[in-house]
Amino acid sequence: MAEADPSIFAMLPPVREVEAADAAALDSLLRDADTPFVVRGIAAHWPLVQAGRQSAQAARDYLLAHARDRAFSVSIGTNGNGGRLFYDDDMAMNFRMMKAGLPEIMAWIAEGEGRAEAPTVYLGSVDLHEYFDGLHAANHLDMGARDCLASIWIGTPARIAAHNDVPRNLAIAAVGQRRFTLFPRQQFRNLYLGPVDNTPAGRVVSMVDFHAPDLDRHPRFAEALESAQMVELRPGDALHIPSMWWHHVEGLDGFNVLVNYWWRETPRWLGHPQDALHHALLAIRDLPPDEKAHWRDMFDHYVFDADEAVAAHIPETARGVLSPLTPETAGRLRAYLLRQLSR
Repeated sequence: MAEADPSIFAMLPPVREVEAADAAALDSLLRDADTPFVVRGIAAHWPLVQAGRQSAQAARDYLLAHARDRAFSVSIGTNGNGGRLFYDDDMAMNFRMMKAGLPEIMAWIAEGEGRAEAPTVYLGSVDLHEYFDGLHAANHLDMGARDCLASIWIGTPARIAAHNDVPRNLAIAAVGQRRFTLFPRQQFRNLYLGPVDNTPAGRVVSMVDFHAPDLDRHPRFAEALESAQMVELRPGDALHIPSMWWHHVEGLDGFNVLVNYWWRETPRWLGHPQDALHHALLAIRDLPPDEKAHWRDMFDHYVFDADEAVAAHIPETARGVLSPLTPETAGRLRAYLLRQLSR
């Protein structure tokens, strides 16, 4: 097996660093950016960051003081997986999902701290408002008029396979250090993506082990590295990840906490592109080649190359979903699709 020298990752170019003195400066950066950037220390004043600087236990106590009394979903990895939450040899998950109260989960984390053989404990994308009282109010960045989903990620050392997300993302390291390796969206072919219907957390992931890349099996990964960037976030640092950029994430310390904001520039009532991809796999991919070519033309006409000429010959009041979508027409289209899919 030909393996890449691990030092190659340390030699990747760093993510661009910028400054944001206030909310207006951050807003301007987020509005104009189409590539990743880092703002160092922008959340250094957070009480959670300050607690983490005292100790991991102080950070856990701070979180517990704000946690609601409800069950949290947690991933428990198998011993000896090096923190990599991924597939096993049979393409099942190498971790199990369960529910428990946060005090119990924090006790597991504390018990395993410093033990190399301790299983990975990982809470991913926990809604800050639903699961905590007052935590977001005391630890947040001013995101302006953006309609954001605020989430928290808590756990022991972990490696999350390269994946991407449709929303834009501002990720803030609160406790512990995080390493991000990022790739432009067009690198998906060189990341050797896994199944789309059997994923660790709902998003398709790269099958490449970034700690031991097999360049015989995944030769194009070397090409992906040519456009990769890397950054290690310290507590209080924030990273902007543009929509659909691929990112491999590692929690490097014994206890790690990250807070992130997700938002889309498009209305929430629009459909999710991933759903359209799944439907195309169901309805188009396995058609005869000539029919598939026709549907490619139809998609170009109505979706990818659509302009005013598509519906110019139809009375304006009768264009339906060929007009720019509104919440009402989007709702009717969604209802129609649900009826069709349920037949």
